Amino acid sequence: MNDVRRRGPVARFFVGLWDTVNFTRRLVFNLLFLLLLVLVIAAIGAGDRAEPLLDRTTLVLAPEGRLVEQYSLDPATRALNRTLGENTGEVQLRDLVRALDAARTDKRIERVVLDLDGLQADGMASLREVANAVARVRAAGKPVVAFSEMMDQKQYLLAAQANEVYLDPMGGMLLEGLSRYRLYYREALEDKLGVDMHLFKVGEFKSAAEPYVLDSASAEAKQADLYWMNDVWQRYLTDVAKARKLDPQWLAARVQSLPAEVQAANGDLAQYALQHKLVDGLKTRNEVNELLAERGIADLDEDSGFRQVSFDGYLAHLDRAVTAPDLRPQVAVVVAEGSITGGEQPPGTIGGESTAALLRDALDDENVKTVVLRVDSPGGEVFASEQIRREVVALKAAGKPVVVSMGDLAASGGYWISMNADRIYADPSTITGSIGIFGLIPTIPRALDKLGVHADGVSTTGIAGAFDITRPLDPAVGAVIQAVINKGYRDFTGKVAEARGRDIAQVDAVARGRVWSGAQALERGLVDELGGLQAAVDHAAARAKLGKADAWRVHYVEKPATPFERFFAGFAETRVGQAWLRDSDLARGLVMRMLPQAADDLAFLERTLRERRAGTPVTALSHCFCGF
Repeated sequence: MNDVRRRGPVARFFVGLWDTVNFTRRLVFNLLFLLLLVLVIAAIGAGDRAEPLLDRTTLVLAPEGRLVEQYSLDPATRALNRTLGENTGEVQLRDLVRALDAARTDKRIERVVLDLDGLQADGMASLREVANAVARVRAAGKPVVAFSEMMDQKQYLLAAQANEVYLDPMGGMLLEGLSRYRLYYREALEDKLGVDMHLFKVGEFKSAAEPYVLDSASAEAKQADLYWMNDVWQRYLTDVAKARKLDPQWLAARVQSLPAEVQAANGDLAQYALQHKLVDGLKTRNEVNELLAERGIADLDEDSGFRQVSFDGYLAHLDRAVTAPDLRPQVAVVVAEGSITGGEQPPGTIGGESTAALLRDALDDENVKTVVLRVDSPGGEVFASEQIRREVVALKAAGKPVVVSMGDLAASGGYWISMNADRIYADPSTITGSIGIFGLIPTIPRALDKLGVHADGVSTTGIAGAFDITRPLDPAVGAVIQAVINKGYRDFTGKVAEARGRDIAQVDAVARGRVWSGAQALERGLVDELGGLQAAVDHAAARAKLGKADAWRVHYVEKPATPFERFFAGFAETRVGQAWLRDSDLARGLVMRMLPQAADDLAFLERTLRERRAGTPVTALSHCFCGF
């Protein structure tokens, strides 16, 4: 009798093939599981990466990257970059200040060395926060030594706070003043390409979109920029002169006569800096290291020859010291850094929904008693700004005080999200204001004509298709857009007047798109007090009646890391993890495929011109391209 279960050769082939696929699948998954198991065991048993911290240690602060309020990279990517010896490109302001303040009272830290050549800063306000922290270390009696091979005037603001400043004999350092120059595209867009840019705005000082419709800056833009820039520059000269025991007017004169005096020094910028008491001596890096070894504890195991701990190593010690859960009431800090756009956005960009969600988290957390909103933003979309402002109002309504701390920049939409706070703090050199609205629409029929392309069709009404950029802009439609922009400006000034307890005429007098320094904004009632983040935190705690400083703690409300990011960041901090990732090409390849990749952000104007909310003819913007 024939066996019905007996398979023919074709069936046996496919069954065998299927068994092979199953075996391969199980083998691959088992290997991946074993690999993951090895990583977990290594992470558990390898210990941490903290550098030794002994008595009479020198803290060497050599931050590399842009000074930011909040990292834009996830923890796993940062850990991988550090392990592979790559610069993460960002230095968190709070970490730099935290390290300096801890070193001030840490008996193991004997002195602090500043190596600032790799630090990049956008504004003066955040630099002044760090400068004040350096000054506190110096005031506590701990020596601070700064060394540079070549530094700019922003880095010098920090170096000037040191007891001693040394410059490489072949290096240089110049104080040149502040400037702000932009490119203007009207001729290229309109005359060359045939793209017509239609600008709708309120406020003669609202200059954010001028480059698209003019060939040079308007008189109003130059007037406003020079007004606040002179204020910031004079403060810079005062800060440097005070730290270096110089006269501010004498220092200003040195800047004005710089070309002649550099020529007199035979073009030797290091000698020029020494002659004018901007530095205390000219030494190479090796000579500074020898000096520090003589004053401190020599350590032949260190390349520099003296006992030291790095910035990252010291932060690791500070983080490791925090073990037990802290159940004290919280002053929550929510960071709003970057341009304001709609929806969910990653750190480094303010999302109308994502930043509002962080504020709601603070509202829902019963341990959070008060909130500090740290703002460093040029503004952006009006609707997204309003979403965030509403959450500030909701926090106040729930009995949780909100205090705003302005960083380098809190203008336009950055001011919109700030105005309803119980109190607004700004550094004297913060850039703020720019209360104004604009919309920008391109039309391209002339550009299409140059290509021999023409748009044509029909519509059921005169307004249908009127906002199509391939068609000329109807003046009647332009009037509609201007009415929308006017309404946005009325909303802005009206909300400021209500929040600040002033009438609309008073607000309009200091609005109209004009930018102010923090000190000028205080004089005009746009901010309440001058001070940095710590002053804002202290006021928030006092307003919430949290008691003495040791009765509460500061908690940053941020998007939590994923389990994989937390695991990988912890593993990369271990010695085994560092060695494995640094030496294994396979590991690097696997990890780079697994790590989340941040999408490339589109330019702000390109994004807002391309995307428009349904039912609106134009996206109203409250943005300020103010900076230097």
